[in-house]
Order: sequence, then structure tokens, then C-alpha cells
Amino acid sequence: MLSRIAESMFWIGRYVERAEDTARILDVQTQMLLEDPTLDSDEICHGLLSIMGVEDPPEHVDLAYVLNTLAYDPTSPVSIAAAIGGARESARRARETLSVPLWEVINTANREIVSGQFGARRAPGIFQWVRERAALINGTADATMTRDEGWQFLMLGRCVERADMTSRLVATASMTAGTSVQWASTLRACGAYEAFLRTYRGQETERAAAEFLLLDRLFPRSVVFSLNRAELCLDNLESSGQRAGFQNDAQRLLGRTRAELEYRSLSDVVADLPSEMERLQRTCALATEAVTRRFFAGSEALAWHGMGGTPA
Repeated sequence: MLSRIAESMFWIGRYVERAEDTARILDVQTQMLLEDPTLDSDEICHGLLSIMGVEDPPEHVDLAYVLNTLAYDPTSPVSIAAAIGGARESARRARETLSVPLWEVINTANREIVSGQFGARRAPGIFQWVRERAALINGTADATMTRDEGWQFLMLGRCVERADMTSRLVATASMTAGTSVQWASTLRACGAYEAFLRTYRGQETERAAAEFLLLDRLFPRSVVFSLNRAELCLDNLESSGQRAGFQNDAQRLLGRTRAELEYRSLSDVVADLPSEMERLQRTCALATEAVTRRFFAGSEALAWHGMGGTPA
């Protein structure tokens, strides 16, 4: 497969997942601010911008500023609008390899951005619309793509981004932790609440919620599940018959991080969740750079920034 096509498929997966998970993060945070008037709105908004990588925000920010920066503004690199536009641009570059239905659903989603219809939507309806668009795009890809190299790159991008964004959801929950309400909202944002209750038999604790979102091997939005799938995609792409170790730096990085999460004490992980999640985000950024060097002929990797504006 041409490196240009491979890179486009990888970034379609990342951009679509980024748009969906940004909507999930904004949904849970806006609900908490509306339902709990005792929360410090300015602190929550600054913390959210920091976690999403926005550098040098104004001294005083409100929810309207956050929504414009992270949702509506197509010139903001961390916004939902920019992510959908990026997915469409990547799809255009890989147009000859996409099925017609997949191209149409991506293009239709972007058309709402360009036409201004997206900007006219308001919370919480806009978040539901983004989740539905992402589900339609992912479902169309699942139903119409052969499981060839293009599919593997699409899934690799989706899984790396999902691990990164789940870590951001966990970080936002830990930032406002104090009661189980925030974690319950975070579980719902991930579509994990019912699965969590069945797994833990209705016992809601912050520790159990963090464990489920980070370490559960069967839930598709957990960090460990996503890292496992990303490793499998890389293994399928290499097929080099390597008998000892890994020549692929991305596979080594993701595998080491997954193993450290699985084999470390949960108490150690949750003791400082924001720092642990920032470390995971750096791993995802480094893995993206490694994938770019290995498969994309040295193209400059697109990168997020970690919490506090630290380059990923």
C-alpha cells in the first residue's frame, strides 16, 4: 500500500475517534457544571482546556469559550469541527481506496461544518449528533471495508486515539473527583455505565470505575483493550516472522505501556491519575511518531499536546 494512502487511513481513524471522544468529554463536563452549582466553573473550564492541550487561554474563561474552542471553531486544532474536517481531508486523499458509502458519510458530516449547520446546534444536542455521526462512519467502515492493510491502519489510528482520549476522560474525572457522581457521568460518557454495573454488580466506587476504564480486557473503550487492539494491528501489518523482540518501535512502546498498566498495583496507578494519564498520552504521541517513521515515508506526524501544554 502507498504510504500516502496508509497515512490517510490512519488519520481517518484518529480524527473520527477524536471528534467523538471530545464530544463525550464536553458532554460529561457540561452536565456536571449544570447539575452541581457548587463546582468552580472557572477552575473546571481551565482544567478542561489544559487537559485537551489548549495553551495560554485567557485568565477568565467560561463554558461558552470552552465550547467554541473545543467544539465549534474550525480553526482551533483541538475542536470537533477541525477533527471532522481533518477526517474529510484524509478521506479525500484516500478517495480511490474508500467505499462509496464510507466516503459519503464522511463528506456529509463535513458538509454540516462547512454550511454552518454544525455551528447552529447547541449543547447537549450537538454532542449526540457527533456521536451518531461517528457511529455511522465507523459502522459503514466495518460493513464495507475488506480487512486488508487499509483496514488495519484505520483500526490502528482508532485504537491509539481511543486509548489517548479515554485517558483524558479519566483525567477529567479525577480532576473533579470527590463523589461517585463524576465517575458515574464519565462511565456514561464512555457508554460504559451498564457494562460497569454488570461487571461490578452495582457497586459504584471511584477505584472500581478507574479500574474498569483503564484495565478491563473485554470493554472496547478501556485503555488496555485499545492498546491490545493497536498491538494486534501492528502485528498484522508487519508479518515479518520476527522470532525475538520487536523491530517496530510503536509496538514496543504500546506493549510496554499496556504491560505496565496490567501488572502494576492499581493503587499505584490511581495514586496520581493525572500524571499517569499524561504519561499514557505521551506514549500514544511517541507511538504515532514511530508509526509515521516506519510506514509513512517520513511524513511529519500530527500530534496532540499533553496536559498543562507539555508537548506530547
